Amino acid sequence: MDLAVSLRTADFHYDLPDELIASRPLPDRAASRMMVVHRDTGVIEHRMFRDFPSFLKAEDLLVLNDTRVIPARVFSDDGKIELLCLDRLAPTEWRCLVKPGKKMKVGRKVTVGAVEGEVIEVFDNGDRLIRWQEEVDLDAHGHLALPHYMGRADEDADRERYQTVFAREEGAIAAPTAGLHFTPEMLESIDHTFLTLHVGVGTFRPVSVENPEEHDMHSERYHLSKQSAERINAAGRVVAVGTTVTRVLETLANRDGSGRVKAEDQGGETDIFIYPPHDFGAVDVLLTNFHLPESTLIMLVSALAGKDLVMEAYREAVRERYRFYSYGDCMLVL
Repeated sequence: MDLAVSLRTADFHYDLPDELIASRPLPDRAASRMMVVHRDTGVIEHRMFRDFPSFLKAEDLLVLNDTRVIPARVFSDDGKIELLCLDRLAPTEWRCLVKPGKKMKVGRKVTVGAVEGEVIEVFDNGDRLIRWQEEVDLDAHGHLALPHYMGRADEDADRERYQTVFAREEGAIAAPTAGLHFTPEMLESIDHTFLTLHVGVGTFRPVSVENPEEHDMHSERYHLSKQSAERINAAGRVVAVGTTVTRVLETLANRDGSGRVKAEDQGGETDIFIYPPHDFGAVDVLLTNFHLPESTLIMLVSALAGKDLVMEAYREAVRERYRFYSYGDCMLVL
């Protein structure tokens, strides 16, 4: 059993050659490889994502995150200021990351798409509250905030491809990447339901402390309907598609061993940080992509499958030349 007191961030490190980072997606969403990790035996299989339905049982319920990525990155009309909209507090009020921040003090003006904004507040962590004279047209002036490890700017094709086929609730900065593999045809054959968690920029923030317990976890907004909660509570096994789904379900799980979750129709925020050991209250099976070394996400997967098995699986994925990160291949933890 992994002991939290003995864990260090460095325990979740692995070496990854740059050429294994998927900077662009495959033409076919379902053409990814899928590593299957069996927790009970420690066996690791190499399959294709098209095989995913064959690992499901009749009583299983797939839970997906239907958040929709917005083009949240904008540049001032003079090209001098970059803003990343972290949260739209109102149509004309944004909480933003701003570069370069030192120029954007309270009262400073910025113009995007001929719409003027003003810095109203500078938060303790450096974020800015920007108030616009009118709503900025993100579709016309925004860019997708692709993860830095892709090493490129967003392109027109990313508007559709860096989005799940079931995305509908606008608000994410990053995609729930485990869901990128699904096609409408595959989903038609699988019993499934949805929740929403708007993925924030904090999902890419590294763990910079030696002891993971000291990491300051980011907060993200979510909601789970009463109907979805009822379906989850009636399922035989809950199959979480991605770490975002896992975080919501484990936030809402009753810790009485029943595996039940409570509805959160009006929404809430979670800053849950899942790392070994964690007593899972709702999630039975996890489909996820391959995550950055020493990240909160690889720690979450390790909490479910065990650190030693997960790190062995990652080393094997490197040897077998899997494609890593957002546009890469996936792992099924059974």
